[in-house]
Amino acid sequence: MVRNIVVLGGNSHPALVDSLCNTLGLPPCNRILNKFSSGESRCEIQDSVRGKDVYIIQTGFGGNGSKLNDHFMDLCIMISACKTGSARRVTAVLPLFPYSRQPDLPYKKAGAPLFKASSENGKKDYTFDSIPATPAPGLPQSPGLVNGTEITNRLLKTTAANGAGPVSPARTNGETYFGGNGTAAIAQSVTTPAVPTASYTTHDYENLSHIGAFQPRTGYKQWVAQAGTLVANLLTCAGADHVITMDLHDPQVQGFFDVPVDNLYGRPLLKRYIQAYIPNYKDAVIISPDAGGAKRATAIADSMGIDFALIHKERRPTKITDRQNASMMLVGNVKDRVCILVDDLADTGNTITRAAKLLKKEGATTIYALLTHGVFSGDAINRIKASAIDKVVVTNSVPQQQHKAQLGSQLEVLDISPIFGEAIRRVHHGESISVLFNYD
Repeated sequence: MVRNIVVLGGNSHPALVDSLCNTLGLPPCNRILNKFSSGESRCEIQDSVRGKDVYIIQTGFGGNGSKLNDHFMDLCIMISACKTGSARRVTAVLPLFPYSRQPDLPYKKAGAPLFKASSENGKKDYTFDSIPATPAPGLPQSPGLVNGTEITNRLLKTTAANGAGPVSPARTNGETYFGGNGTAAIAQSVTTPAVPTASYTTHDYENLSHIGAFQPRTGYKQWVAQAGTLVANLLTCAGADHVITMDLHDPQVQGFFDVPVDNLYGRPLLKRYIQAYIPNYKDAVIISPDAGGAKRATAIADSMGIDFALIHKERRPTKITDRQNASMMLVGNVKDRVCILVDDLADTGNTITRAAKLLKKEGATTIYALLTHGVFSGDAINRIKASAIDKVVVTNSVPQQQHKAQLGSQLEVLDISPIFGEAIRRVHHGESISVLFNYD
């Protein structure tokens, strides 16, 4: 039994809170955590936390995202309540870190910035354009105008479309004025000074028809907020002194914090499952469904002496509003072998199900999918049911009761409470937790 420690549970995963408390031999802290009729969160800590180490258990899951933001707000309020109650140290335990995985579509180009040599001047001509155009000598400063000649053509068309009168004769050498509705414009460079009755430039804000509307191209996408830094700042400002999580989708998230972050691994559990429940696992192949998870998969494969293969996935969207079309290619041999897909997170299930389909096509006999976080949002469950995956293995970093009821024996759930319980015990006593990172 660990003393002088308080385990405070949120509403996102009560089963994990109870399991952690059983592992540590502690009762959960009494608290009131609900909502007012206005929708605002209410938190009241009913046990004393003065001078104690408080560990708040709240995972980043809300059941298809419906309550994720509510749970995160509850976490911040609970941290603040504990700091107000004079807790010695407050640690946020987030088995699945919220907002650590955001779609990276807005930051990707439609392929690499390729270039080709121009036959005319020998210069490198890029295959994508910067929108808006980068200011440079000889280039128009207004978006939507390609060059000086295009300005003249658009002015001509605009004047004619607005019922402009005939072109007046040239008043001076090199000058031409266009009359119509009391407006006039200079079409060519003026060599002799003259004062037109009225004029407008490319910045005519009353008549913008000659300036094309901004149309984003496939080279760059619109800006979308990346919330990882914001979440880190909110936790720190709320008063969190320490964060414990597992298998961050992007380990760089740890750099967003000014407080210590311990990123635990789910690999020991997955490795033990392979050894205990997959027959003849030495002859199997560990597969990474994309290049981003190659390091994770090779770590398990090397430690167990198992062959490794990689699925290369390439996204090439055709339009900014289109869904990405991904082509997948297998690097390795899986014919007549058991395949073990290893990944950190499955959300919509699109990646692992497409990978399983490719493996089956290449001759795989049995396909296992080993995942740390089984979020399974949207129609992921139905997609997995109809896929070529024979067994899905996940941890209980997020609640899996509903998923288990839908998938039945196709889903296996591994308990992470011993790992987090040992991490909490070691952190409380000031011991090293490096042993928890050793999965060899």
